[in-house]
Amino acid sequence: MNLFQLRAFDAVAREGSFTRAAARLFISQPAVTGHIKALEEHYQITLLRRTARRVELTEEGTRLAAITRAMFGLAEEAQAMLEANRQLLTGRLEVAADGPHMVMPMLASLRARYPGITVNLRLGNAQETLAALLSEHADVAVLTEVEPRKGLHLQALSESRICALVPEGHPWARRTKGVPLKDLDQVIMVLREPSSITRRTFDDACVQAKVNPRVLLELDSREAVTEAVAAELGVGVVSSVEVSHDPRVAAVPIIGEGLVNRHMMGCMERRRDLRLIQAFFGLAPSR
Repeated sequence: MNLFQLRAFDAVAREGSFTRAAARLFISQPAVTGHIKALEEHYQITLLRRTARRVELTEEGTRLAAITRAMFGLAEEAQAMLEANRQLLTGRLEVAADGPHMVMPMLASLRARYPGITVNLRLGNAQETLAALLSEHADVAVLTEVEPRKGLHLQALSESRICALVPEGHPWARRTKGVPLKDLDQVIMVLREPSSITRRTFDDACVQAKVNPRVLLELDSREAVTEAVAAELGVGVVSSVEVSHDPRVAAVPIIGEGLVNRHMMGCMERRRDLRLIQAFFGLAPSR
């Protein structure tokens, strides 16, 4: 069995791309292709299906990828343990986050303290961020409202409050002390999709308070909500950590129960002692 071929396959399986796999292994793309072709020909098996847009695993490839991920994951842990006493002069950290606002200051601190560390940041929604962490496509993640589960290490970061987003000329824009949740009953609103953590928190609070806003639009990004509010299509909601500095809109705290979200950092429990992961956790702001 040729470990070079298996490592090339593992890299393509993780990255979903020959180009990114080559970059991950610091070899040429033809070398990656050659290793996988030799592996498939030797064992008379098709492991990858090439499409116009990406590389997909066959059923056999999926089974092999589960083995190689565990195998090379252990090898990476062994290497990290052996280098634990060395200074963090070089390295690569895969970070996932469900929004840029909390993770960016932490990455700036990481850059200042460990300038030789390369970071790959994946931004996605809450489900995508958690999935990246659990599948070990990410070493660490910054998450919102994640329930504890076996094998997952979580560390509290901060809390944020749900705010109403209104046009600058709206009567609520000057209510610095906030607007009661009950005032949103029958108000026309433009909100994120139902799977959004901010939307779910707001919806749950409305159900508990028997408040029934009129949802006019459902949008798939914070930016789209901001544009809709600026166009005076309705009132939006936004987390207090995600408030933009757009002069066309104003964020006003919503007063009521259940309108707080918890933010945390996470990694796989078995990897929490790796030095690079510990270094990232050490960047968490003081609460």
